[in-house]
Amino acid sequence: MLERLNWETQGHDWPNRAASRFVEAAGLRWHVQIQGQGPLLLLVHGTGAATHSWRDLIPALAERFTLIAPDLPGHGFTSAPEPGRLSLPGMAEALAGLLDVLEMRPDLAVGHSAGAAILARLCLDGRLAPRALVSLNGALMPWRGLPAHLFGPAARFLSNAPPMWHLFARRARDRAAIERLLHGTGSRLDARGIELYQRVIRTPTHVRSTFTMMANWDLKPIEQALPRLATPLVLVVGEGDLSVPPAEARRIRARQPAAQLINLPGLGHLAHEERPEELAALIARIAAEQGLECA
Repeated sequence: MLERLNWETQGHDWPNRAASRFVEAAGLRWHVQIQGQGPLLLLVHGTGAATHSWRDLIPALAERFTLIAPDLPGHGFTSAPEPGRLSLPGMAEALAGLLDVLEMRPDLAVGHSAGAAILARLCLDGRLAPRALVSLNGALMPWRGLPAHLFGPAARFLSNAPPMWHLFARRARDRAAIERLLHGTGSRLDARGIELYQRVIRTPTHVRSTFTMMANWDLKPIEQALPRLATPLVLVVGEGDLSVPPAEARRIRARQPAAQLINLPGLGHLAHEERPEELAALIARIAAEQGLECA
């Protein structure tokens, strides 16, 4: 079993490979994809994913935008930092460092799940100033009830248990296990989408980074700061999302009443992978509403 993904083997047929490059920034070796022309659009994936999550969205948007899509620290082909940096402020700071090295200032920012929280942190800290922040099933609020008592301790245990990383990675050899994991999000992916998640989850380094990120995650500061978020916030919510309940959008709007809410009937947590063309058209419309002239 390989400890981490290898670009020459697991990356030989990576989606949008021609757009990939490796960049040294913030003490990490980043895998980042840059493609297209037009206003700068930053795509930030969620916990446990990688740039493959945007595999069909990138081509659908590349004629309208210049797209920047990194693998987050410890995810995909980006190197893993020390565990303490796999936190919300740590990952936000690292991403800011990457953008500084690239000398890119996104005009629009799109974050999926935990990626939306990273972007919100950057906007709140003044490190990012896009015309709008688009949250795709964004995980912006702390867990409530029983999940709040179980999620953190379980993640902390798994992040400190190397045998569990390897066990989880070995279990990922079973395609049916990955299908069950993805179906648990409320989404249905095609065979290629399932295979790509299986590929990344089979590597212990990716699994460790995912567990550690979850263990370190603290959304209370985001919840408290949402009322002072100056960046226009657009909440795109899959009505069938089983990972971040759609009702969470109401909690967010209670803190940020100016947020725009767009519901997506029949789609789950991975809505952008289920219907990429629909999401691309929606993102282009949001950009136009913010006065961005697409190429």
